[in-house]
Amino acid sequence: MQEADTSRGPSKSLTDRVKTNCLSMAVTFQEGFTYVKAFFVGQTKRLTAKNEKEATDAQLTETKMQVEATDEAENAKKRLHQSS
Repeated sequence: MQEADTSRGPSKSLTDRVKTNCLSMAVTFQEGFTYVKAFFVGQTKRLTAKNEKEATDAQLTETKMQVEATDEAENAKKRLHQSS
């Protein structure tokens, strides 16, 4: 029975899996907070926009911040799972 476990590669201990999952959850929360920040930055810029171009730029800034947050979170999770 143990031979089947070793054929799958080294198994991680329970504490390693819990640690990895907690760190992954922390990265997800950080991503969520960055999304909220991007939302408020975008809304503030849109409300203070003097013309349509500034409003469009504000929306693009908000979207760009959200995409960057997602990319950073994905990279952090990828590094986290590779290191463990």
